[in-house]
Amino acid sequence: MSAALSPPHPTACLVLADGTIFYGRGFGAAGETVAELVFNTAMTGYQEIMTDPSYAGQIVTFTFPHVGNVGVTPEDDETADPFAAGMVVKWDPTEPSNWRATGDLVDWLRRRGRIGIGGIDTRRLTRAIRQQGAPHVALAHNPEGRFDLEALVARARGWRGLVGLDLAKDVSCQQSYRWDEMRWAWPEGYQRQTAPRHRVVALDYGAKRNILRSLASAGCDVTVMPATATVDDVLALSPDGVFLSNGPGDPAATGEYAVPMIQGVLEREVPVFGICLGHQILALALGAKTVKMGHGHHGANHPVKDLETGKVEITSMNHGFTVDSQSLPPGVIETHVSLFDGSNCGIRLADRPVFSVQYHPEASPGPQDSYYLFERFAAAMDARKGG
Repeated sequence: MSAALSPPHPTACLVLADGTIFYGRGFGAAGETVAELVFNTAMTGYQEIMTDPSYAGQIVTFTFPHVGNVGVTPEDDETADPFAAGMVVKWDPTEPSNWRATGDLVDWLRRRGRIGIGGIDTRRLTRAIRQQGAPHVALAHNPEGRFDLEALVARARGWRGLVGLDLAKDVSCQQSYRWDEMRWAWPEGYQRQTAPRHRVVALDYGAKRNILRSLASAGCDVTVMPATATVDDVLALSPDGVFLSNGPGDPAATGEYAVPMIQGVLEREVPVFGICLGHQILALALGAKTVKMGHGHHGANHPVKDLETGKVEITSMNHGFTVDSQSLPPGVIETHVSLFDGSNCGIRLADRPVFSVQYHPEASPGPQDSYYLFERFAAAMDARKGG
């Protein structure tokens, strides 16, 4: 085993499967957890990141050192509880200093059973992830500083990983519900959609609230359905459009039940819009393949080029799998690519109003360059209805 420099009296440790140990100061809940370790380069939005269901099965290293400084507020939760297994930061969270804050991050994590570790050399850790890929790790917080290191290494090495793992069922809603809350706006805050133009079914593979808000803001009456909903369940609502949400895990595993549903919807020529995991599953339904990435894309500063317009958008991303662009069948057009590594970031059908993107146009956190995609979805439904 190798150990990184440790602060005085460490109360937490991060143990990599290769035996490397990072010692630090624990905060939030005490205990142990195992997961895949990723890094996120966003400078804001730690609360939205921790409550993004796409981070289920992952611990997040924050490259930006100021975490906790704006506190927490229920308005910024993307789901009711955090799905990220834990967080790794350079500096310990500070007291909140923001007019919107209703609490502090440490208590928020403790109440929700999530572990944090501070005092870590996040630059060194991020370099290791970039060079070697996202490792399997064990994170432990013990206020007395007692750790069974051999057992923690064994847990990290024994964790099965995300390949072949369907997590959408774990994070999805269990029953359908309606959504009409729109995006936050100053000074009113969140308002309700009272005059929707389109009936949309949103498949919840781990949907963020701001995606649903963006759909409502685009004039949609949204019904959210569980990940396991069948094509009959979806079509029974006579939707004007079908939305496929973001989510965690291996898209091929979730596709075992999601792909047949999507293929059934495609046969009816209903407009379809997918984001992140929804993008990947749509690609699978169209005959393409997905692959696991080395360290994935996680941040709010990712440049994506629209191949059809030449425009470059700065986007928010969070994914560890990607669509293999070389596997796209005839009739499926690649529309967007990452300017970081050239990986696929968008597709559309040549003959039907069906499209999807790998990134997160709803932001929260992140830039708002891509809000127009929700309007594009609404325009596709207008066109189908002759509006």
